[in-house]
Amino acid sequence: MSSFTIGQISKAADVPISTIRFYERTGLFKPDARTGANYRQYSERALDRLRFIRSAQATGFSLEDSRELLSLTHSDELPCEDVIALTKKRLDEVRHRLKELRHVESVLAKSLSDCCKGDNPDLCRQIIRLKSKNGANCRPKEKNATCP
Repeated sequence: MSSFTIGQISKAADVPISTIRFYERTGLFKPDARTGANYRQYSERALDRLRFIRSAQATGFSLEDSRELLSLTHSDELPCEDVIALTKKRLDEVRHRLKELRHVESVLAKSLSDCCKGDNPDLCRQIIRLKSKNGANCRPKEKNATCP
């Protein structure tokens, strides 16, 4: 059976050592053993687990989702319904976030097109909007008007 140090498993999984330590602090990942000098030792199974966590994250799952997915792999029952439910939940969250990002994109594009096009080039409309209570939602009705 192969044994890895933290540096070796880091390279094998292409995961920074700091990330591995973070996973350990959160209880998501742990060394299989410690040497007499208290060095971490990891097995092939740990390497598979680390790669699974990174793959789940790259797919958009959170660390909590990864924890749940890992627990489902050790279940006696078929996990399909649970995996589908978790995936649908994450997909809904991603779609909601995309909607928010499209709004941000629209506001930034509008701000860029409006910026410094007023009669007073020293007073950028974008800065006025950002300084106002209403922020990016501020759209003066008149050409030289400022936001409240």
